[in-house]
Amino acid sequence: MRPVIGITTYVEQASWGVWHDLPTALLPYDYVRAVTTAGGRAVLLPPDDLDADVLDVLDGLVLSGGADLDPALYGAEPEPLTVTRPERDAAEVLLARTALERDLPVLGVCRGMQLLAVGAGGRLHQHLPDTLGHESHRPAPGVYGEQEVTFEPGSRIAALMGGDRSVHCYHHQGVADAGSLLVTGRTPDGLPEAVEDPAKVFALGVQWHPEVVRDKRIFGALVAAAGHSSG
Repeated sequence: MRPVIGITTYVEQASWGVWHDLPTALLPYDYVRAVTTAGGRAVLLPPDDLDADVLDVLDGLVLSGGADLDPALYGAEPEPLTVTRPERDAAEVLLARTALERDLPVLGVCRGMQLLAVGAGGRLHQHLPDTLGHESHRPAPGVYGEQEVTFEPGSRIAALMGGDRSVHCYHHQGVADAGSLLVTGRTPDGLPEAVEDPAKVFALGVQWHPEVVRDKRIFGALVAAAGHSSG
């Protein structure tokens, strides 16, 4: 049986066919394709903060991208451009913490990386143009920014990426402090672009979007770790 990988979903107002503006649990299909292409079986996880029992039937977890985290999670007040989804925060913090406690393989993508960092005691920049003075991490609505990342020698992400340093990102917030996680990748402006916990079987966060290009290196490593854990 293929390793079963749970992927957290967005919660947004959506329209299709004759239905309009319904609250919907949804996910860009790129995530599913990235998992299946890497040899896993994708299962979508709508927000549910009652418990983390779903992890009992999963071999790995992807914390997907989406809206901003509630700044209360890292002891800050929301700034004007911060847009949150409280139902996602409550559910995904529970899933992430429990998965890490169990040493279940976890990959955080964009918001998911930020969630891992905050869960490890870190904090975020709420609007990068105010901090960095430029918009290159999210150059325009729906347009990915291209960044060159420097990876820490000997890190998991450096081994996975090899000589490839070019990534595509889309975010207006970023990690200011990764807490107990190691920052293993940075953009030229110094912003953390990858974090990991080398003490875990697989605990990696990337600020970019590897699912868009079906990056078999990153999703393949998650699925391989999930397969070993389930075995």
